[in-house]
Amino acid sequence: MAIANGQKWIDKEVSSSEAAMNIDLSLSADTVRMLAQKARAVAETTADTFEDGHEGDVEFDADTLEEAHGHDGLAEEESDNLSDEELRELLEDLNVDEAAELVAITWIGRGDFEAEDFSQAVQEAKDRAVGSTASYLLGMPMLADHLEAGLDSLSL
Repeated sequence: MAIANGQKWIDKEVSSSEAAMNIDLSLSADTVRMLAQKARAVAETTADTFEDGHEGDVEFDADTLEEAHGHDGLAEEESDNLSDEELRELLEDLNVDEAAELVAITWIGRGDFEAEDFSQAVQEAKDRAVGSTASYLLGMPMLADHLEAGLDSLSL
């Protein structure tokens, strides 16, 4: 950066502490990283469970031409993975300020706002909040990537 000093221009290096943004979060950056890890785990467990090219195929017994899939009267069990439920509960437990900051970090990571506009993003997140923050964030593709990119943009 060049600074005018009378008629001379002096080049000045910007130190990393000057370049770092001064942001005081209600949530710690470590908590946001933990939420990103949980979001990544949820995304991995909800991947397509169908084999390629066999979505919705029904198996038939060739002799009786009846559906071959059977479970002998037992209810099919759901996955024991509680990651989605756990993440949803964590997000629902956030207070208004924490939820708005998390949404703002996500928006910055997604490229909707610049890091310098963090305060504006937080205010807009508060203004737009009408439903469940958990539902909004969990419905967002690549949530974990956006959270991590937002933290990186904010140098947190």
